[in-house]
Amino acid sequence: MTGQGRREDDSPSIEDRKVERTPLPKLQIFIAFLIQFAEPVTATVIYPFVNQFVRETGITGGDETKTGYYAGIVESTFFLSETLTVFAWGWLSDLLGRKPVLLVGPLGLSLAMLGFGLSTTFWPLVFFRACQGMFNGNIGVSKSVLAEITDSTNIADAYALTPIMWSSGATIGPTLGGVLSSPASRWPETFGRIPFFHHHPYFLPCAAAALIAFTSFFVSAIAMKETLPPSKRIKLNSLWRRDGNTAHDDETTPLLTDATSDHCATIAVVERAIPVAESEEERPPLSKLFVPSFVITVANYGLLAFVDMSVSALIPLVYSTPIEYGGLGMDPLKIGSIMGFFAIVNGTFSGLFLGSLVRRYGTLNIYRTGIFTFFIVIGLFPVGSALARRAGGIDAFVVSVVLVQFLSLVTMSPCYASMMLMVIENCPNKLLLGSANGAAQMVTSGARAVAPAFASSLFSVSIQHNLLGGYAVYYIFMALTVIVIQASRYLPSPPPAQATASQ
Repeated sequence: MTGQGRREDDSPSIEDRKVERTPLPKLQIFIAFLIQFAEPVTATVIYPFVNQFVRETGITGGDETKTGYYAGIVESTFFLSETLTVFAWGWLSDLLGRKPVLLVGPLGLSLAMLGFGLSTTFWPLVFFRACQGMFNGNIGVSKSVLAEITDSTNIADAYALTPIMWSSGATIGPTLGGVLSSPASRWPETFGRIPFFHHHPYFLPCAAAALIAFTSFFVSAIAMKETLPPSKRIKLNSLWRRDGNTAHDDETTPLLTDATSDHCATIAVVERAIPVAESEEERPPLSKLFVPSFVITVANYGLLAFVDMSVSALIPLVYSTPIEYGGLGMDPLKIGSIMGFFAIVNGTFSGLFLGSLVRRYGTLNIYRTGIFTFFIVIGLFPVGSALARRAGGIDAFVVSVVLVQFLSLVTMSPCYASMMLMVIENCPNKLLLGSANGAAQMVTSGARAVAPAFASSLFSVSIQHNLLGGYAVYYIFMALTVIVIQASRYLPSPPPAQATASQ
């Protein structure tokens, strides 16, 4: 049955949908995830050595107190530039197609990583870090591709795998940065004999991350299929054709055709879930994207990202702070081991169970339930601190608190996949899908850029001025969690098909 035939019979029974779940297009899913995998690797590979790199540029003038300030500029530049460019990438993908935009990203990212590793002064570091964020801005386009190569029976399974990509990349990135930095001093018998690695001690980890990004570009250039129909794309060759005729057979033949034989849903499948304009040849203006249901969804997405990123910043900060100042006094090795183990558990849980949970309970129900776990995670910070002070260190009770805290974070993680799906569900027109994902990614990237500094500053102020016993930061984030929960009440209801299927 072709995509066209499926449109004519777009009301299959619930039983059919449950039994005849469309197989995932494995190759195309792999390519989309390979592009997504490059983002966390390139974003986190610099973390183990960025402070030392900043010191060696000479920008601090030997003042150690300025290291954190300048390192913060380098790190935050990534998310700032991503925020400023991610919407433009999504908009371009609606005009030119998904594949060309996705190819530019990893290629530019690999070059920016090489430039970062070759830098010897501070401001080139900032420039190339900004370029990394800019070329990572097309991450929202890969989410549009996932929506267009799946249908209502398997889209949850595809999005359930996205946390695994971030967890894996966020684990591998710092590992590469820590192991491969300063290779001349680490392996003097090999790299130590090459003067280049003495002058550029951080080039090797950057080159390794660049290789991952370039691999995603190379594989995508060969095997990725375009998911936006030719009739919906602007044909650049029409700008210089004298006759203006751009209708060729090869240009009007979809690259994704038979959904049954290829186990890959065509764009026609997405048309059933996302409204289409009366005239399919007419592209709606960008202003049509910002209908109330979509704006409310994206606003909720931004609130989720802000609180979640704040909690993510508080965890290593609280765990590493001395016990007498309200922390747990852990060393970096313990913190890294705990967070690494959590990343593996989180990715495994999402990959195994998230798809079936979404099909059974629906995206809205999962989101509204999951955000309540913020109360547990945030509330356990002062509990763990009090227990550590009473015991004078980390005992079995403190370990239990940490375990419950991270298990709660695992149960909260499906909120992200649910929100990604709600963005797609509430996109008012399929021709604006790339812009929709770009707008959502822009809001979340902006929230992630601001949240760590906000949370860290609140924590410091609470301790320095002993506000509410040093726990004011937790009360504030409890209040923000209430706002997130209240905002979720305004989220639009899921499409009738999903609502029925989830009952």
